[in-house]
Amino acid sequence: MRDHTEGFVAFDTSKLRNSVAIADGGRNGEVRYLGEIENTGASVTKLVKKLAGKYERLSFCYEAGPTGYGVYRQITSLGHECSVVAPTLIPKKPGDRVKTNRRDAVSLAKLLRAGELTAVWVPDRRHEAMRDLTRARETAMLDLRAKRQQISSFLLRQGLSYLEGKRSWTKMHMNWLASQKFELAEHRIVFEEMMEAMRQAQGRLERLEGAIHAAVPDWSLSAVVTALMAMRGLDMISAATFLAEVGDLSRFQSPYELMAYLGLVPSEASTGDKVKRGPITKAGNRRARRMLVECSWSYQHPPRVSKQKQAKVDAVPQAVRDIAWKAQCRLNRRYRALVRRGKLKTVAITAVAREFAGFIWAVARAASAPTTAVTGAK
Repeated sequence: MRDHTEGFVAFDTSKLRNSVAIADGGRNGEVRYLGEIENTGASVTKLVKKLAGKYERLSFCYEAGPTGYGVYRQITSLGHECSVVAPTLIPKKPGDRVKTNRRDAVSLAKLLRAGELTAVWVPDRRHEAMRDLTRARETAMLDLRAKRQQISSFLLRQGLSYLEGKRSWTKMHMNWLASQKFELAEHRIVFEEMMEAMRQAQGRLERLEGAIHAAVPDWSLSAVVTALMAMRGLDMISAATFLAEVGDLSRFQSPYELMAYLGLVPSEASTGDKVKRGPITKAGNRRARRMLVECSWSYQHPPRVSKQKQAKVDAVPQAVRDIAWKAQCRLNRRYRALVRRGKLKTVAITAVAREFAGFIWAVARAASAPTTAVTGAK
């Protein structure tokens, strides 16, 4: 016979060991610190089976972090509920200045029992692999950008600068770099080493982008990627990166939920009759938000469909085409209206990105709709 009806178990995870606490069900249920266990699959399984013999129902949780989703997948495979908690949304007392593994585990167990924790969306293994691939591509892009900046800084110290008004890192610019001569051999060695490092970074970026192109067709969200590519500012890399970070958009019940998840809604500190709104909250996934804002800059230009984009537009259903064209018209009007009112371009683009997220939600919904429903919308 089991001793208790329900138990709420919290892990404070780390690289080698996990601190464990449990809270019995009920408002006045006992909260106990169970100690530490090794961060291995065998130790977690042993603990779960031991607690399952004492409780009729168990719920587990731990903070999202560098340890990943292995504990979540292991516990759910054993038939128990598990939540991966968003660290930034964990309630904390303003005056609490003591942080230990034990206190964190006990606090998580109490909050789990009270229902005060917000769980993050957990991807499957394939989706997580796609996310790792797109993040590796982002790292390679930042590395290439740093290598190019080092070359530009070195040439500037030597009194060399590319023609003003000309675009950098084009074929013409690369020919100009190859023609540079230096009086001292040491400078020539430094320059050639920098150029070689830049070429290696460029090759790495190209290989990773090729891997993304090869992986998308077999991905569960490939149809949504194809639909998003019909929208201005989004290609396969940006669409795959956005979806890899955000996940399945069908879990958002409305466009506003997606906007809030991306941190693109205004912050607010209102009281009484006073309504005070501030800058965007910047909550949620920063990579997805950055990608969305970068893509939104294309909507400062008048609506049009280029020859390269036309093939991508023709590959999607009519319902998606209508949404993509409506987005071009509306977002360009929105941008011009905000600039006319004296708003900074960066502020205007942020507002455009917020509405752009709503159109992305609509496109994903249309792309995921049954064929009959899409046909009926023509």
